Amino acid sequence: MDHDQAGRQGKHGDANDCVLRSNVSMQTKKSPLAVNPGLRRKGALAWMLVMLGGSALVGLAPAYAQPAWPNKAITMIVPFPPGGLADIVARPVAEAMSRELGQPVVIENKGGAGGGIGMAAAAKAKPDGYTVLMALSSFAVIPEADVLLGRAPLYNLADLRPLARFTADPTVLVVRADAPWKTAQAFVDDAKKRSGAINYGSSGNYGTMHVPMEMLAQTSGVKLAHIPFTGAGPAVVALLGGQIDAVSSGPATVLQHIKAGKLRALGHWGTGPLASLPEAPALKDLGLTADYAQWSGLFVPTATPEPIAQRLRAAAKVAAQDAKVREVIGNAGSPIQYQDAPEFDAYVNADARRMVDVVKRIERLD
Repeated sequence: MDHDQAGRQGKHGDANDCVLRSNVSMQTKKSPLAVNPGLRRKGALAWMLVMLGGSALVGLAPAYAQPAWPNKAITMIVPFPPGGLADIVARPVAEAMSRELGQPVVIENKGGAGGGIGMAAAAKAKPDGYTVLMALSSFAVIPEADVLLGRAPLYNLADLRPLARFTADPTVLVVRADAPWKTAQAFVDDAKKRSGAINYGSSGNYGTMHVPMEMLAQTSGVKLAHIPFTGAGPAVVALLGGQIDAVSSGPATVLQHIKAGKLRALGHWGTGPLASLPEAPALKDLGLTADYAQWSGLFVPTATPEPIAQRLRAAAKVAAQDAKVREVIGNAGSPIQYQDAPEFDAYVNADARRMVDVVKRIERLD
């Protein structure tokens, strides 16, 4: 073997020794993958994802990277201005749900069209759990009214899913304390003598303050002039200011003014005495066929993921049982009458079927 061959063999030998030492080292020094089988499986999964390409990573990323819900503020749409029943119920409920969910629940008043504008906004919102709706019973009426008017509905009942009912009170016929009518019968008798001369305000066409007054007018054979506002709050302000003669409203909106001696309750659209207004008789007891309840309840877009909808449902139940919520809403004149999602869903559907017939009997209002 000459000198050059020896040199080449020496170089090769050194390289072989390095490979050999490396193999021995790998065999004798255990890697983290060898020590931890779980880590080895995760490493294999990562290798497979890389081999499969970006599409696999995109498809699997949400399972690993999606943030926990909720991680930001939740908007609660109230489809009426401040001062009405929906707003009175929504504020303490939102506060209680905020504590339960660990994120702010922010009220957004979006009035107009008897509540239809705000309810449509909720129906069209992204179904991610960050938009909820505090609706009133006009929820079941507005789509049918749109059909009656020959226009595309602002929303469909199927667009929103009921989660919880909070209140369900009969509306109350209210006039100013200095009005000439001391009873509901006197109000109706005067309306018969002066057809169309007595007016009333409402929260909008086919809303929760319009429908019961039209029911009373139909069953008693009188004609009343209807003046729509954007919500119960503005309508009650107009009544207090002498701009209108009467309203049909939930007790929560008018109770403080009745106690202050500014307004008078003539009767209500329920059965038996009202705990908050025992002096107001049921219109049924006066021979006037009138039956209407103004309920308030929480909804989410129907496509909201089920786990998120259930979190919201549970938070709503906690809110309904919260002592402060019950005190605030009860003191306003509307005691909590909670219904969980299944019962409330059945209640809404039954109310919607009944309201279809009522709306069809109301004069078309363009």
